[in-house]
Amino acid sequence: MNVELAGCNVVVTGGGSGIGEALCRHVAQHRPAAVAVVDVNAQGARQTAARIGPIAHPFTADLSSEDGMTGVIDDITAELGPIDVWCGNAGIFTFGGFDVPTEAWEQSWNVNVMAHVWAARHLVPQMVERGGGTFVITASAAGLLAQIGSAPYSITKHAAVAFAEWLSITHGDEGIGVTVVCPQAVATAMTAGVPGGGVAGVDGMLSADEVAAAAVDGLLAGTFLVLPHPEVATYARRRAEDPQRWLAGMRRLQQRFVGGVGETTDPGAP
Repeated sequence: MNVELAGCNVVVTGGGSGIGEALCRHVAQHRPAAVAVVDVNAQGARQTAARIGPIAHPFTADLSSEDGMTGVIDDITAELGPIDVWCGNAGIFTFGGFDVPTEAWEQSWNVNVMAHVWAARHLVPQMVERGGGTFVITASAAGLLAQIGSAPYSITKHAAVAFAEWLSITHGDEGIGVTVVCPQAVATAMTAGVPGGGVAGVDGMLSADEVAAAAVDGLLAGTFLVLPHPEVATYARRRAEDPQRWLAGMRRLQQRFVGGVGETTDPGAP
């Protein structure tokens, strides 16, 4: 189903920088009633809101806990009214495998997965009662494939995609729209200092603006899966058709990028 942003209250988490900041700007072009810019960095939220103008309102929140999530939802609702579109964009990257400390695993799980669950837990009943609403979940190509160099990122982004699917299946007929965005390398603070975006940059590094534009286009069209790097669809198909070949190709790819940071690329790469 197509989505209208005009007159809507839109929330963007992680809106103080990167893809989130770009999402705020692109959403604002479609005449929403208000854009709530949410970020753990208060200054970043204020700066994004100032760049957009009077319709943008900054909010500071730590979304790694359910209390932080419910608190900011209550604050936004009290100031702006009911939330129509929730863009869950906040995310973190942790390099490493099973050796990553448990606390860091829990932080990745809470920010990259549970934040979406908590938002839906508190907003879906309200949205259904009003006739519907929309969630945009910024995941990653890692959520469809794998993340060389980071087990926490791979696992949590897979879970984010799975939750988006479940949310659409379970509540789509109640008027809940879901769009999940799965880019490869994006020029943000997360990839800063990584030459060419690492392995994820094999298909080119996109700007945050390009990813945000694709996300908003997908949102407006009611598209579930948005792939700013279209090559990801081919890689996902190859992964499903021949897992053994894909894994072998990924191991070869890993040898090319030992110590690098980035998402997956062609599973058939030599």
